[in-house]
Amino acid sequence: MCDPTLPSAARRHLVLAGAASLTLAGLRSNGAHAAEEAGAGAPNAIAPADALTRLMDGNARYAANAPSNKDYSAGRASRVTAQYPIAAIVGCADSRVAPELAFDQGPGDLFVVRVAGNFVNEDGLASLEYGVKFLGVPLIMVLGHTHCGAVSATVDAIQKHVVLPGHLPDLVRSIKPAVAIAQLHGDADLKERTTVENVRLNANRLSVSKPLIGQYVKEGKVKVVGGVYDLATGKVTLL
Repeated sequence: MCDPTLPSAARRHLVLAGAASLTLAGLRSNGAHAAEEAGAGAPNAIAPADALTRLMDGNARYAANAPSNKDYSAGRASRVTAQYPIAAIVGCADSRVAPELAFDQGPGDLFVVRVAGNFVNEDGLASLEYGVKFLGVPLIMVLGHTHCGAVSATVDAIQKHVVLPGHLPDLVRSIKPAVAIAQLHGDADLKERTTVENVRLNANRLSVSKPLIGQYVKEGKVKVVGGVYDLATGKVTLL
């Protein structure tokens, strides 16, 4: 209990600090429990290659307009206490790209991190580290897509020397390295080439990121791949 002689502000500080400690302890406990289960026959305890096969098989069904039937209410109660995603997707925030639909996966199957331009910033990296460390995710896919608005805006801003409003310059800075690589190829469609190079660049960064994901990749526990989703056909092409 808090000392009643303490000023009210001090008492509030102690209460909030105690609540934060309990929350962190609970996260560690639940995370450790999930990691332990993931290594002992959990639904997502599969090899990275098997997880990739499952994703691509699902995408083939989606592209053929033959998704598997799913009862989304089934298993809802069991997902309250734990999640076992088979893959993490670094996807674009574009409303036309829905990873669960594109790979024909149900609730709880994918751990999705989305940002316009599908690049990895520190917040996204922390989320992916959580997925790998505590949820046992064996596969990470960086998923770009054709006709990406974020990529187009970045290319236009660079070529036309336009300064975008708000925080959009941060987005441009994040995608700009991919534009520089794409320009070296001299392709007619710089935007589509940038989309590909942006995926490759971020997948390569994740593969060697420290201290967690790069080590898991080195040990063969996690695989990082890149892919591009075609808006017209629904097909994902691996890079």
